[in-house]
Amino acid sequence: MSKIKSESSLTVLFEEPFWVGILERSDGKKYEVCKIVFGGEPTDGEIYEFLLRNYNKLRFSRPVSAKPIEDKRINPKRMQRIIKKQTGNTGVGTKAQQALALEREQSKLERKTKSREQKEAEKEFRFEQKQQKKKEKKKGH
Repeated sequence: MSKIKSESSLTVLFEEPFWVGILERSDGKKYEVCKIVFGGEPTDGEIYEFLLRNYNKLRFSRPVSAKPIEDKRINPKRMQRIIKKQTGNTGVGTKAQQALALEREQSKLERKTKSREQKEAEKEFRFEQKQQKKKEKKKGH
């Protein structure tokens, strides 16, 4: 029986003019990211409550392949240094940026195809109306 290790992280940062949270989750094979707009600066309690209430409603990006998570013991002092380094980091991880960019691109393509189809349908409808009008003129009343 193999173990599946799952990992999640939330980074809260200020993106003019709102406070934004980047929620990343990954298991051994896939990596997903979600962007949450908080508005005003959220407290830890508000973030925790938000996640408890709305986690199932969050829309994560499409899964991106990820490297497997290693399961090895880390020295406690090293772990503290890693945690300190991560909490001091104010930027968004490049993986998260790439996943969000990919999600934006895909939604942009979907919007383009949808609007193109809508324009074609409208064009076809107008053409049919013109044809109908021509027939009406030829018939006479």
